[in-house]
Amino acid sequence: MELTRNDGNLFMVSREDQKFLDFWSQNREKRGKLTYQLSFGFPMGLLFSLPILINFLLGRFWYKRADAVGASQFNPLVLVFAILLIASFAGVIYKKFQWERNEERYLELTRKKQ
Repeated sequence: MELTRNDGNLFMVSREDQKFLDFWSQNREKRGKLTYQLSFGFPMGLLFSLPILINFLLGRFWYKRADAVGASQFNPLVLVFAILLIASFAGVIYKKFQWERNEERYLELTRKKQ
C-alpha cells in the first residue's frame, strides 16, 4: 500500500488500485474507440437480442394466426438486419458503460493519489 498525503489527510492506495491505475493508463485510449467497443461488445449484444429471435421463432407454436400472417409477409433479411442492429447497439452501449465506469474509477484514484 502506498500512503499519500492530501490536505492533511492520509489516503491509502492499495496494490489492486495501483495495478488498475497502471492498466487503465495504458489501455484507456484503445478501449474508448468505437471499433473496440463494437468488436468486443457484439457477443454481449447477441445475448441481448437472442431472446427476440427465440420469441419470434417459437411464436408460431402458440399463436397460429400470427404464424399464418407472418408466413405470408415475412422477410428474413429484415429479421437478420434487426437482430444485428440490436446486437450492435446493445454491445456498444454495454462497452461504453464499462469504459465510463473504469474512467471514473481511474480519475477518482488519480485524484486520491495526488
